[in-house]
Amino acid sequence: MTLQDELTAARRCIDDLVRRVDRLEQEVGSGLEIRRVRTDANHLRESIALLIESAPQARTGSPPEMVIIPDDPYKSSLWTDTDDEGIGHRDHHAP
Repeated sequence: MTLQDELTAARRCIDDLVRRVDRLEQEVGSGLEIRRVRTDANHLRESIALLIESAPQARTGSPPEMVIIPDDPYKSSLWTDTDDEGIGHRDHHAP
């Protein structure tokens, strides 16, 4: 199952949950407990919508671009004239 299929199935399940909460509310009334369940169901609905919007594969159908980091050693000039964090500068003495 693709990511898009999984997200669509999750959204359908949450929509079904919201409908069932509506039916429960008609039967048990609008007490504190049912309001909490309704709030939680609505939060799930919002969260899955945000996940669908942010999932790159769901929008484009292709994996995100991979960034390649070379294994070459860093230039030693990057480390000159720097402080060793927590130790201090190499030419200075601790008090």
